[in-house]
Amino acid sequence: MIRLGIIGAGAVAHFHAASAARIGNVELAAVCDLRPEAAERVASPWGASVYGDYLAMFRDAGLNAVIINTPHALHLEMVLAAADHGLHVLVEKPMATTVADCDRMIQACREAGVSLVIGQIQHFLPEKLAAQDVLASGELGRVLMIRDYRTTDYRPGTRPDWFFSEAMAGGGALMNIGGHCLDRSIWFGGAPVESVSASTLKRFGVPVETDGAIALTLKNGVHVSISVVSDAAQRLDEILIVGEFGTLSCSPHHGTLVRRDGVTRTVWEPRPEDIQEGFFLQLQDFITVLKGGVPKVSVEHARHIVEVVLASYAADKTGRPVQFAETGEDISTARTLTEVG
Repeated sequence: MIRLGIIGAGAVAHFHAASAARIGNVELAAVCDLRPEAAERVASPWGASVYGDYLAMFRDAGLNAVIINTPHALHLEMVLAAADHGLHVLVEKPMATTVADCDRMIQACREAGVSLVIGQIQHFLPEKLAAQDVLASGELGRVLMIRDYRTTDYRPGTRPDWFFSEAMAGGGALMNIGGHCLDRSIWFGGAPVESVSASTLKRFGVPVETDGAIALTLKNGVHVSISVVSDAAQRLDEILIVGEFGTLSCSPHHGTLVRRDGVTRTVWEPRPEDIQEGFFLQLQDFITVLKGGVPKVSVEHARHIVEVVLASYAADKTGRPVQFAETGEDISTARTLTEVG
């Protein structure tokens, strides 16, 4: 039996808890949050213990693994502590707020002999899996271009205060929501990033970016444009993939549609349970890793997303593209950033 703990009883904690209940050899043993009432809401349906101190939970709850669902800048210290206690770790995205912190997390877990998996939920959502199947079939030929557009809300009061702290969140809408767009665009595009340009906006009087646009060229030549817009007139979340022989549109709102030769067909229709299903599949993947399997999403991919977000900020600040140059195979030095001027 795998005894699982959760740190952070925020928005998605109940998805993790319900997923654990569906897996036969997993028990949600403990939930930790600084707000005892929030921890109790997640823990009580499953009979889990409640903690206000994650180190006490690591010490006393008899855990085998932990899910870290906390403000981004806290991921590093919690992963290092989990590794020190011999616990396998699933960390919500973004992996960390700096590339150096990503590398410290990877190294600590490697040295401790524990698994580190990053919760890149896009890889497990049913409509995205349907898109993956279409692309893998070869029906659309090579991917040539991707447009990713997602709305969000970064007005004051619309989310917890820590999201508006650059030190705690690592950035604003691009680090948070744009990280999802980068994840799926790089995944479907089929290669890491070669160069990035970006621009951001700070609206509503908040200290982090509320909107942003990123233009990417992947190493295989695929061009990607990403836009994240706050408080838009219409709620949208769509990735549009242009292939040699047709296009694919994927959204949790309208499902997954393929258009070829003037004909559109639906390959996945959205269901109310799709988000919960995605978290279940993600936890299943984590448990498979604990049994010796390979994670669907590598830590190198998750690290690269953080790297690209930070490069986007640099490109926005200087007004010039940032180029990714390969310098070696070790993850700590695999990519350096040089400005293209």
